[in-house]
Amino acid sequence: MSTTLAGVAVDAEGFLLHPEDWTEALAAEIARGAGIDELTPRHWLVVRFMRHRYLATGTAPTIRTLGKASGVEMKELYQLFPKGPAKIAAKIGGIPKPRGCI
Repeated sequence: MSTTLAGVAVDAEGFLLHPEDWTEALAAEIARGAGIDELTPRHWLVVRFMRHRYLATGTAPTIRTLGKASGVEMKELYQLFPKGPAKIAAKIGGIPKPRGCI
């Protein structure tokens, strides 16, 4: 089942069905829906890392990879994305939910 967010198709959990539909404005709207009022430069670092990794490999990085390779330590990831760093950053980045996320 799919629905739309700002005219863009999303799945039942709010993840974009087509990553190519992503824009920074849409990312900001998704972030607000996830309780993040403003995307800071550190948020953007993580979101862009997630997106770049997905577009390069076809899979979203896990939380472990995110903590090791993004340049943002695990503790800060949970401060930036309290409801689940990998899942929320992926959603904001317009990519599918990483494997292992519930």
